[in-house]
Amino acid sequence: MTIRSRKESVVFKHSFCIEAIDRMLPPGTYEVVTDEEEIEGLSFLAFRRIATSFRATDSSRARLTTEAFDIDPDDLKEALRIDAAA
Repeated sequence: MTIRSRKESVVFKHSFCIEAIDRMLPPGTYEVVTDEEEIEGLSFLAFRRIATSFRATDSSRARLTTEAFDIDPDDLKEALRIDAAA
């Protein structure tokens, strides 16, 4: 079974919250990683999403820290929609 990962950056202009994360996050650029697995047995190449993770990097401390959270992509879309409307 083939698994691939896609990375993209998302930008929030305002503080925001995503359901799977238990606190407000500051504005900034965040990395989203989507893991997909190949759907076998088809006559064409196709993938299905198996996980989406959201990576928050904090450089305000003495050391650079990164946290990764498993999130629902629909929750991310909603947070981005709210941020754009604000």
